Amino acid sequence: MVGSAIVRKLNEEGISNMVARTSSELDLRKQEDVNDFFKKEKPDYVFLAAAKVGGIMANNTYKAEFLYDNLIIESNIIDAAHKNDVKKLMFLGSSCIYPKLAPQPLKEEYLLSGFLEPTNEPYAIAKIAGIKLCEYYRDQYGCNFISVMPTNLYGPNDSYDLQNSHVLPALIRKFHTAKVTGAPAVTLWGSGSPRREFLHVDDLANACFQLMQTYNKKQFLNIGTGEDLTIKELAELIKNIVGYSGKINWDTSRPDGTPRKLMDVSKVHALGWMHEIKLEDGIKKTYTNFLTLKLDE
Repeated sequence: MVGSAIVRKLNEEGISNMVARTSSELDLRKQEDVNDFFKKEKPDYVFLAAAKVGGIMANNTYKAEFLYDNLIIESNIIDAAHKNDVKKLMFLGSSCIYPKLAPQPLKEEYLLSGFLEPTNEPYAIAKIAGIKLCEYYRDQYGCNFISVMPTNLYGPNDSYDLQNSHVLPALIRKFHTAKVTGAPAVTLWGSGSPRREFLHVDDLANACFQLMQTYNKKQFLNIGTGEDLTIKELAELIKNIVGYSGKINWDTSRPDGTPRKLMDVSKVHALGWMHEIKLEDGIKKTYTNFLTLKLDE
């Protein structure tokens, strides 16, 4: 989702000399293959958007994979970028790096100030390691490696797999399936009380493009909207957009995750970037795109 959004943005800006590989073409977990790729292609700029990702269920089920795969992917790429004299690298992290009970909104300075949320701790640890790799390669070797921390993302090319997807695409699929099958109710995890922030992936791509050109500091930056809503409010919004008229049941035996994750985006706002796509408009566009996909109900 993120990589394709960045490619769309670069294409819009007239940049055509891009080098990209799918995961089937290049396994980023294999150090020798990654090194050979960098030696052959010699990229000047790298957007490191590759990661193994998923929602609460996937994070809890594949803990070792989420930690190992993400650690090895980012380590291989960051080291290869250094060895092959990449001019600039941008590492994309996640808002889950912050402590579970950190003050809100989440300031960049809160990193490593408390315990992580257990339901996504492996992914968070891997992303924190990526931030620190960029910082330390900068300190030791003078590499211009920067990091950005996006909030929850949605948009084209998202995953709608109910076992592994994040909350927003999962809600779209659940309500759509219930609508077409005539189900009287949809059961959702948790209480619906946690608050979350959502950013359209095209807005993130705009931020990445701007910061790759203008930002050269060690301090990582939050990328978000600075606005949040409850999962219950999100569910009602998606239910209305999809046109589902049934009932919502909340399974409170299931985990809620972090109570709130709202990004402090004052630093990136001060640099002149701000999101443009409103949540309701973005979800409408995303649902329209979802309807074009060939998914097994």
